Amino acid sequence: MKLLKSAVVATTLALSLGSFTATAEVCLGMACMYNRMTPAEGIDATVGQVTKALMAINDNAGVDVVINDIKEALKLSKEINANDKLDRNRNRANDYLKKARAAIQEGDSVKATELLKEAENRFSDLRGMIELTQADRKSQQTNLLNRMTGTVDTEAGARSSVR
Repeated sequence: MKLLKSAVVATTLALSLGSFTATAEVCLGMACMYNRMTPAEGIDATVGQVTKALMAINDNAGVDVVINDIKEALKLSKEINANDKLDRNRNRANDYLKKARAAIQEGDSVKATELLKEAENRFSDLRGMIELTQADRKSQQTNLLNRMTGTVDTEAGARSSVR
């Protein structure tokens, strides 16, 4: 009887765990928290949300609506993840969103509008940084990697500026 009881409990536990994992998304590590879109799509989505917040201010929408738009823009900006330089500049643009949120909470819509426009410009400038990093990959190729792969690249390791 003890064995039967243990088997029933084990089977019930296995079936219940199996039903939860079958319905849940399979996710490995931190990659599934973010990165549902490419960095360029993340920039476009964030700029669109900032524009939506600006339109809400211009339409005299409630403070809660504008704050929610800014919070959504902050969430969307987490999708912008290509390299460290881009991430640093994304954080600087996020600072303008946070300052705009604080200004809206204080009731200063003029200052919030200026800060949101600056954030919009900074997020738009991130597009150029993505293209720059793609172009720089050629100069980041090293001679060691060329020897390992057996390729010949005369520009490998070339620096853009001479010191």
